[in-house]
Amino acid sequence: MTGPEGDDPAAAEERADPRGDPFLRTRFAVPARPATYLRRERLTRHLEQGLRTPLTMVNGAAGAGKTLLVADWVARRDGLPVAWLTTDAAGDGPGMFWAYLLRALRTVGVPLPADIGVPADANRVSPALPARLAAELSARERPVVLVLDEFDRVTAPEIAEQLEFVVHHAGPGLRLVLVTRTEPLLPLHRYRAAGELTEIRDADLAFTPDEAAELLELHGLRLPPAAVRALVERTRGWAAGLRLCALAAGQSPDPEAYLKEFEADRGTIADFLLAEVLKRQTPETQDVLLRVSVLDRFCPGLADALTGRSDAGAVLARLTRDNAFVEHLGHGLYRLHPLFGEILRAHLRMRRPGLEPELHRRAAEWLRRSGALVEALGHGAAAGDWELTAGALIDDLAIGQFFTGPRSDAVAELFSRMGRESTGPASELVRAAGRLARCELDGGLAHLRCAQHELVEYDGTADEAAARLSCALLEATAARLAGAPDRAEDAGRTAERLWEAVPAELLDRHPELTALLLDHLGSTRLWAGRFEEARAALSTVADFAPEAATALPREDSLGRLALIDHLTGWLGRAERKASEALAETERFGLPRRSGSGVERLVLAAVAVDRDELGQAQALLDTSAESHPAMRDPVLEAGRALTTARLHLARGDPGAALKAVEPEVPADVVSPWARGETALVAAAAHLAEGRLQTATGLLLEVPDEQVACAVGAARVQLAAGRTATAVRLLDRVRPEGHAGPAVTVRAALVRAQAADEAGDGVTARGLVARALAEARRERLRRPFLDAGPWIRRYLGTASPHWLTTGRLAPGTGASPRRHGPPPPVVEELSGREHDVLRRLALTMSTEEIAADLYVSVNTVKTHLKSVYRKLSVNRRNEAVRRARELDLL
Repeated sequence: MTGPEGDDPAAAEERADPRGDPFLRTRFAVPARPATYLRRERLTRHLEQGLRTPLTMVNGAAGAGKTLLVADWVARRDGLPVAWLTTDAAGDGPGMFWAYLLRALRTVGVPLPADIGVPADANRVSPALPARLAAELSARERPVVLVLDEFDRVTAPEIAEQLEFVVHHAGPGLRLVLVTRTEPLLPLHRYRAAGELTEIRDADLAFTPDEAAELLELHGLRLPPAAVRALVERTRGWAAGLRLCALAAGQSPDPEAYLKEFEADRGTIADFLLAEVLKRQTPETQDVLLRVSVLDRFCPGLADALTGRSDAGAVLARLTRDNAFVEHLGHGLYRLHPLFGEILRAHLRMRRPGLEPELHRRAAEWLRRSGALVEALGHGAAAGDWELTAGALIDDLAIGQFFTGPRSDAVAELFSRMGRESTGPASELVRAAGRLARCELDGGLAHLRCAQHELVEYDGTADEAAARLSCALLEATAARLAGAPDRAEDAGRTAERLWEAVPAELLDRHPELTALLLDHLGSTRLWAGRFEEARAALSTVADFAPEAATALPREDSLGRLALIDHLTGWLGRAERKASEALAETERFGLPRRSGSGVERLVLAAVAVDRDELGQAQALLDTSAESHPAMRDPVLEAGRALTTARLHLARGDPGAALKAVEPEVPADVVSPWARGETALVAAAAHLAEGRLQTATGLLLEVPDEQVACAVGAARVQLAAGRTATAVRLLDRVRPEGHAGPAVTVRAALVRAQAADEAGDGVTARGLVARALAEARRERLRRPFLDAGPWIRRYLGTASPHWLTTGRLAPGTGASPRRHGPPPPVVEELSGREHDVLRRLALTMSTEEIAADLYVSVNTVKTHLKSVYRKLSVNRRNEAVRRARELDLL
């Protein structure tokens, strides 16, 4: 060569590369784009900006679309010369690399002086060559663009050093574009710090849903947006995956179904990833990838547990740097590309049959020790090791997840796959919880008794205490379903003894266990009529810190507190607590039908007392449609009583009797439920003229329940036993022990007694006092049920809040309106009536849409039609007008 290389440059070029072989022209050719190539302007603009920096790096995984992106950009460039070189295998030495690089520059017409020379040795290059090339390029008025494709093949550190020297000293005369799968050996940190590096990485190369839809259209496929989004999620926007899927789907008679169900481990996608990614790794790295493929996400420690090695951290970090479809999520966590994971799992089953369950078992054990219960349960189930899986749930004190929390459905579904072959107390406890969560009392108790029989005598270990505490919770759950207060109290005392033996951090991690236990105790005490004791337990749960795990017991406790308030006559308090209960599950995005539904029954009962019968019916309907976490005697009795009272208010005593006819199954008879049922039945018999039958029912009414005693006094008065009614009221003195819904009724009983005795002054004063108390609660029903005698004490000056309700049949009174309501222009459709009913429940437009499974715009259209037909302009006017017209 001439100069330092010692030969004539022209002869060297004629002889071709340093090994004596002709130069391969394909390595200088810009790759052609397929007809289905999608130009993405956001990326080409990014490349265009790269001309402002000396170095541009397009770094992405195999098949990410790097090369085609740069090739398309090069093909559209005018003005600047662009030299393209596809680098060769990693075995090429510096001499070969620089020989090809110089030839690439000369191919596009970049003049290079003879003194630069040409390498004669494939493995060596003179230091003078990079220096003279940099000097020549730095003198150019216009830069030359050099694209080095597949630069990840260049692994020799000296080549990277020489290339960085040229880039640094060529200045504005050279713009280098590296297309690579891995991080190059150049000192990128310096370029980043100086603002001299333009980067396009894997995340930038990923297709967006809109871009994917355009790409599919180029392949003749038009898919719904949801299907496109699902495909992008599964492929993570990987260009090659999308193209291969599109090509395969185009051969299918139902492309949408194919893309939804295709198996990644078969066909061209698998071939591509196995050849381009997996087989490029060492056998040791392949083994790591195959083993971690059973994991959704993982840290190096978990990967080491599956591989039996101690270097997984370094392997995973390298794979991430090399864009080998391993993604670093931060905080030491990694995950595989979804398609790559599918293919690796299939490859694992083929290469190592029988290993997958063992890997899941190892993962479950490691995650269990690390406190990652959710993941441990999933891997234990995947391993088919149900004793391990059930043991993990019980030892973690997580049995309450069957009944509450955002994962209750997932836990129930996971353990539904557990077969009968799994034995041991933990498995029996899980079976018992599953049955009780579905309100299968007998089956749940059978499994619970088996678990208790298998548990050895308590030895003080934490695991044993956790199992026995789980037993106590399930005992309380069964007692609640059975209406057995004493059994619930026994379970509560057992739990209290065990709390000391369980690690505090376990109890802190699972507040739902304590919340559920206290909620069950409160419910059974409520059933037993011990209202103050029930209120204490339920209030403790209601005061728990709001979180998703305790949302359902908090909702249920608030609903039962509301029921206690209603039973003792405090309508306003009951309404507020019931509304708070409704909001509790919504706060954490839980389904509106996930709670017990007792709060809707309370709101329905309040609506009956206020004579808002349409609203009461709508609330009863939504309560009946709900799917409560569990049913129990309190709920059943409440539904029967509210339904019966609604029938009475509508003048249908026969339907009321039918509603309370079935006896609520329970181990213990509830005093208030028995008394309230007897009173409703007595009122129905009185309405049908069966006086003797009605008074006979009073034997079942407990005197110690103030509300029941007042109800009994009303029946005694209706039966003509005025003195007995007054003596009963004098004995219980409701004024100091109950709310307005009870005291107003008591005052009206006394007022009627005074009226019958001819003491109009006393009667008028008692009615006036009753009106004053009732006004605060908007309580109408007692006045509507009072009978004709009360009209002379209400007179023409009846309060508007009272006369806007419908008067009960047989009272002789009639609704007072300021003129008749405007007639309905035309009848409401069935769907409009559905919307109107939910409007009366103060549901938002979005809630109505979700409840009716229609769009928000559809609901708005129905609302406009309802407003027009009712001649109103606002929601509250529509509800009020509908009630006036008996549409609700």
